[in-house]
Amino acid sequence: MNKQKFNVTGMTCSACSAHVEKAVQKVPGVSQVTVNLLQNSMQVSWDDTVSSADTIIAAVVDAGYGASLAAAKKAAAVAKNENTAAQEIRSMKLRLKVSFLFLIPLMYVSMGHMMGLPLPEFFHGNANAITFAFTQLLLVLPIMYINRKYYINGFKALFHCSPTMDSLIAVGSSAAVIYGIAAIYAIGWGLGHGDEALVSRYSMDLYFESAGTILTLITLGKFLEARSKGRTSDAIAKLMDLAPKTATRLRDGVEEEVPVEEVLAGDVLVVRTGQSIPVDGVVLEGSAAVDESAITGESLPVEKAAGDRVTGGTVSRSGYFTFQALRVGEDTTLAQIVRLVEDANSSKAPIAKLADRISGVFVPVVMTIALAAALIWLAMGYSLEHALSTGIAVLVVSCPCALGLATPTAIMVGTGKGAELGILYKTAESLENIHKIDTVVLDKTGTVTQGKPAVTDILPAPGVDGKELLRLAAAIEKPSEHPLAAAVVAKAAEENLTLPQAENFSAVAGQGVLGTVEGRAMLAGNLKMMEANGISLESLAGKGEAFAEEGKTPLFFTSGSKLLGIIAVADVVKPTSQKAIEELKKTGIHVVMLTGDNARTAEAIRRQVGVEQVIAEVLPQDKEAHVRRLQEEGHKVAMVGDGVNDAPALTRADVGVAIGAGTDIAIESADVVLMRSDLLDCVTAIRLGKAVIRNIKENLFWAFFYNSIGIPLAAGVFYLSLGLKLNPMFGAAAMSMSSVCVVSNALRLKLFKAPWATPAAACGGACPVDSASREKAPAAACDGSCPVDPAPQETVCAVSEEIKQSSSNEQLQGGTFTMEKKMIIEGMACGHCSARVEKALNAIDGVSATVDLAAKCATITLTKEVSDQVLTDAVTEAGYDVISIQ
Repeated sequence: MNKQKFNVTGMTCSACSAHVEKAVQKVPGVSQVTVNLLQNSMQVSWDDTVSSADTIIAAVVDAGYGASLAAAKKAAAVAKNENTAAQEIRSMKLRLKVSFLFLIPLMYVSMGHMMGLPLPEFFHGNANAITFAFTQLLLVLPIMYINRKYYINGFKALFHCSPTMDSLIAVGSSAAVIYGIAAIYAIGWGLGHGDEALVSRYSMDLYFESAGTILTLITLGKFLEARSKGRTSDAIAKLMDLAPKTATRLRDGVEEEVPVEEVLAGDVLVVRTGQSIPVDGVVLEGSAAVDESAITGESLPVEKAAGDRVTGGTVSRSGYFTFQALRVGEDTTLAQIVRLVEDANSSKAPIAKLADRISGVFVPVVMTIALAAALIWLAMGYSLEHALSTGIAVLVVSCPCALGLATPTAIMVGTGKGAELGILYKTAESLENIHKIDTVVLDKTGTVTQGKPAVTDILPAPGVDGKELLRLAAAIEKPSEHPLAAAVVAKAAEENLTLPQAENFSAVAGQGVLGTVEGRAMLAGNLKMMEANGISLESLAGKGEAFAEEGKTPLFFTSGSKLLGIIAVADVVKPTSQKAIEELKKTGIHVVMLTGDNARTAEAIRRQVGVEQVIAEVLPQDKEAHVRRLQEEGHKVAMVGDGVNDAPALTRADVGVAIGAGTDIAIESADVVLMRSDLLDCVTAIRLGKAVIRNIKENLFWAFFYNSIGIPLAAGVFYLSLGLKLNPMFGAAAMSMSSVCVVSNALRLKLFKAPWATPAAACGGACPVDSASREKAPAAACDGSCPVDPAPQETVCAVSEEIKQSSSNEQLQGGTFTMEKKMIIEGMACGHCSARVEKALNAIDGVSATVDLAAKCATITLTKEVSDQVLTDAVTEAGYDVISIQ
């Protein structure tokens, strides 16, 4: 099977797209075709052994439209589309100016005398009726010529038996002009035969101004519609702008600037402060703080060092590094994001099928109604002018455009807004399906939790210093490759502890490790190892069991036969998981957690985050079965996961949601990708889906409502009872504005924000972001898009009570006073907030402070006595709340 994207020209309404779709579906070998009116594009899947691209293009041409294969390169395609759109707008603007240039004098000549405006004498009276009528004809002809596109496209479609909106305009305005020309002949006959009544009657029944007004107002509506439609694709344009045009390549020690298209996998590239990273790769040397907000939505810069991955389109805010290109061109993350957004825009949501079915028969039905209305009024004895006016009004008031634009505009704006928030919908169908979800199934590891162990508690034995316990524990664990050992070593590195060398190291399967540190024999392992070596746990006997009940793994450490203490390690819950689950429950969604962990650990996590139901000890292959069982019970299920073993469940679910930091296979299996790996984004994805579908329903309602009222009104249904009759000129204005209203309503989705986002006021409104940052990475601004946990995460910053106690005690080192304190702070939302707090604290004499935004705490080192009140006042004056000082 072959799948290609085609550019389609000549489409003006949903009837056009419906006709193109039908024509291509008839081509042998075509299995699927989706036409996008908004983008003037078409995606076709076909068997290339049966048909070819040329056959498909020929089918479109035979239907009365133009077609060509889309550009191979995304950048070229976007540039071409932008140029085409810009040219179309410029052309419409010229047509609009010329139309008004001739319409204004036309309206003055034809209707000025009705409003008491002065007209030249040679326009007055029956004797000058030919001059009066012929002048109007000369003024309307330039308007018809400059807008000849309606006639070319409209009559071509009509001759192909597939009438469109252009056909309605062409037939309606042509009928008005032809009637006006016939009136000129009637006036000439009356003047030649002395029939003053005939001359007076037809000089007042000219429809040239109606034809000119219809064409001008339709063009005005199309111009406004085109400008509004251009705004719906802003997200894709912004994404494309992120990719730099050049890269600095390093070869043989010499730097050279080359077009980014010439960068090959394996090339070594250089990035300096303020520069965009051109392609995906891995850092070789140097370090930098990289702003990834435009890709992931994460507002804080991420520190990158040797061995770390970098993504094309992100920006280095500080530092210098070299990196090796791994993925270039269409393989970069940015290119894949653009492709996903474009594919979602090109696809159709199931809700669009209703509009498509109606659009396919809409124009023929309208033309039938117009003809029937005119004939009925004639049969009832009304004048030809009345019948003609009614028929023309029906033709020009009907609006298939509004029906055709209702769905794609909302889909395009919605998927673009999702991309800004770091949420990628792969298809329009996934965007629609996600709003129906009533059950969310969560994988635990890497989704609810961080996915890697971390030290949560340090509990030294009586008489043992907490930092000494951590130093010796990390030393004995350092040679081990176990993930729990890595967590202990990472904690020691975080505390800047110098580790001694472990000797005679060996591992005991199922128990732990042993060795010699600083001449002392040490054991490190679980309770089974302690019991096997006869170690007495004394006062800490019940602590290990308590940690285990909380879902943590207790590690015991001894020196000789003496117990040094316990360090608890766990896969900690992500800071936003509890809030996300609360929000899901508020939305009325049932939350289920699946995990392969033991029941005790799963229950501990369940209590911590508030999940309603947990299913533990699930084998990887059984996850899909649990999702299927929920579906069989009648639930609409979303599965959120990140691993290879989640792929079957992601595929089985009604909507598969992949955490962005997960594996490629999980992302490929999913319908929605969360780039930030934040569970709160799952809630945002669901609520954005609901907002988009609500917007589509609003658009469809108003499109149907407008036509259901406008067409009967134009046909004269209310004329006999209420005396209401629609002038064709007002019908044309109403038709134009209906399309503009639909597009404008879709643009309201740009205002969508996650309800838990921190408003700009939380940062005092003083987050300085340069213009380049706003253009390249809007999420970096404190604009309410940075998610903040509902409460400070004290558990991340806290350690055991003994550590807290020892860190608050005065210490004399070489006669110098030092004291360390931990301050828990609420209200910090972005890097500028933490910098402001850090500046306020460091301004105090004798204070050295560093702020951890993720942990919501500050580590304060005092070199002289400073009261807690002074520290609290400094932070409070900076605009933030101090929860506690430890």
